Amino acid sequence: MRVAALYDIHGNLPALDAVLAELPDVDAIVVGGDVVPGPLGRETLDRIAGLDGVHYVMGNGDRESAEEFPEVAGWPATVTLDVDGLGPVLFCHGSPRSDTETITVLTGEDRLAPMLEGVQERVIVGGHTHRQFDRTLLGRRIVNAGSVGLPYEGVAGAFWALLGPGVELRRTAYDVEAAVERLTAAGGPAVQYLEESLVNPADPDEVARHFEGLTIEG
Repeated sequence: MRVAALYDIHGNLPALDAVLAELPDVDAIVVGGDVVPGPLGRETLDRIAGLDGVHYVMGNGDRESAEEFPEVAGWPATVTLDVDGLGPVLFCHGSPRSDTETITVLTGEDRLAPMLEGVQERVIVGGHTHRQFDRTLLGRRIVNAGSVGLPYEGVAGAFWALLGPGVELRRTAYDVEAAVERLTAAGGPAVQYLEESLVNPADPDEVARHFEGLTIEG
């Protein structure tokens, strides 16, 4: 099985469409949470609903938006798929035990260990912090697929991951200026993050330090 992991779209339909336009042949798509909230949330959910082979993972944003978008209410917290070359891979949003817990490029083994209690899979793919990485800690491969819609990479683009037989962290270029104009006109949730994510991207290490300073527990 070959899998595309698309995380943290946040209603950025132009970014999603750019990724879908260059998506190679895959057996499954994991939508890893936080499709919403976002400026074009309804349109983004409708676009994903028209795709084949989609597996959903609940993100904190989806969970908090379930009243407005009731179809997200049934999404699971985690999904495990047997991926070519990697074996069973656990897909979550924040950590395996919480959709609000942060794992970053700076997370150490002491903080990570409790998050992995009871997890059997050797490869874990998450998102939530909007920055790609591929790390080995505690004998596990910990991957962040990045954010399609609101990345914290220091550069604009749509970031996602392709799994099987290895792990490829990918960036898709698109017309960010036109997208920001369209998203700003649509308004609503997440518009306030467009500046630091896509217009004048924030320093990714500074963002990681911010997330590491949070003490949210599941």
